[in-house]
Amino acid sequence: MLKSERVRLRKMTVDDAKQYHRWRNDLDVMKTTNPYLDVYTLEETEQFVQQVMLGSPHSKSYIIVDRESNEAIGVTSLIGIDMKNRNAECIIDIGDKDYWGKGYGREAFGLLLAYSFLEMNLHRLHLQVFEFNTAALQLYEKLGFTREGIKREAVYRNGEYFDIVQMSLLKRDYSLDTTRV
Repeated sequence: MLKSERVRLRKMTVDDAKQYHRWRNDLDVMKTTNPYLDVYTLEETEQFVQQVMLGSPHSKSYIIVDRESNEAIGVTSLIGIDMKNRNAECIIDIGDKDYWGKGYGREAFGLLLAYSFLEMNLHRLHLQVFEFNTAALQLYEKLGFTREGIKREAVYRNGEYFDIVQMSLLKRDYSLDTTRV
């Protein structure tokens, strides 16, 4: 069981598509993580969940659950899992805005990192973050991620172009202590 003091991760199922749909259509939630701001139909979201989040043998998606209320508050995933080279891309979205800025994302992401390195024996995790998402950049650096590249002016928001920062964390640089809250 993937759990910490306040959150637990459970495998995402098709039944989670409606909740994910609410988050996916909340522009406040998606503006810092999704390069394609749009409004999706429930059918489009269900298809995305089926094919991308659940249908690929190279991904694992988990719903982040508040242990006290037992409510789903977000999603975290490993995508593009490459077992030959032992690496994957990691993603997190706290969809319930009531949980923003309170450390729930750090706890959930810490669980994902521990699982990735200590159970799956991955060697490298990587992610992308928009340069204006300073809270996420600070979190990832606290967790040990290193900036390794920039996709210059790759995302367009509110009439401006912004960089996407590419970051990675190697298993040898991972510390379980940095993920504990």
